[in-house]
Amino acid sequence: MKVIGLTGGIGSGKSTVSRFLAELGAVILDADKIGHEAFKSDSEGWREVIAAFGRQILTSDGNIDRKKLGETVFN
Repeated sequence: MKVIGLTGGIGSGKSTVSRFLAELGAVILDADKIGHEAFKSDSEGWREVIAAFGRQILTSDGNIDRKKLGETVFN
């Protein structure tokens, strides 16, 4: 089995290439979707992130503020 890592900036065509590869029978794993699912409000991943970094990284509606999380992690 061949593994292809598809990366690129916003608007660079990653989704288009992914759809094309899927039409050819490739299995697509979307890391962005997986990451967002892992951080859904009150999920296990959400609880672990809050335990590690505190509630100050939450938005007013209880979601993880990914920008604040990044600033906290990489500060």
